[in-house]
Amino acid sequence: MPQPRAQFLLFDGFDPLDVIAPYEVLSAGRDLMGGGALDLEFVSAEGAREVVSGIRGIALNATATLDPAVPGYVVVPGAAGPLNGDSDEVDTIPVQLSQFAAGAALLLRECVDNPAVTVATVCGGSLGLAMAGLLEGRTATTHVLGVDLLAATGVTAVRARVVDDGDLVSAGSVTSGLDLGLYLLERDFGPQIAHAVEELFEYERRGTTWKSGGLAGHSRAGRLPRTRVTGQRSDV
Repeated sequence: MPQPRAQFLLFDGFDPLDVIAPYEVLSAGRDLMGGGALDLEFVSAEGAREVVSGIRGIALNATATLDPAVPGYVVVPGAAGPLNGDSDEVDTIPVQLSQFAAGAALLLRECVDNPAVTVATVCGGSLGLAMAGLLEGRTATTHVLGVDLLAATGVTAVRARVVDDGDLVSAGSVTSGLDLGLYLLERDFGPQIAHAVEELFEYERRGTTWKSGGLAGHSRAGRLPRTRVTGQRSDV
């Protein structure tokens, strides 16, 4: 059986913290397990190349092309940059995500269709997948400013720090990449490993992870069909 691998999918304009936070968490967990439980790799849809982030002066090197056949995780970050502006003059976050979705859609569809792969998104990463038409009917979260857009694509958008929809696990705003990594460690490798990494990082996870299980998850009252953000509160 192939070694499970966490493939961190880079694209031009990605948010580096969306990548580095879960990478460090999963790397620490791997080390605590003796180094043989999980491989980690930076990849892109185009293959090995330098990928420039949306934060000036920061770039990471993708060492390979995203491989949808490898079991494990595919971690999809969001983008960094301005939210609004003239698209002829500046690459806004929506433009960067749509360009990423167009270029990586075929590979990402193979990842989504592979039962041995858990697709994990941070911040606007879920929006990128939704723009590629890959999340319709699924439950996910994203940055608070993108919840309405996510819902408009046919996703059941939930305001939660982390949302577990089986082989799709999504996290909210940029700092939630830490919570995503810790949750994946707890879910797939055990709470002892996740707790040890929490102690190492001196960080405690925030919020409740949304899951479809439990008594409420099987009733209409327990479902959150759509979330609309209004000012500082969310209306269901």
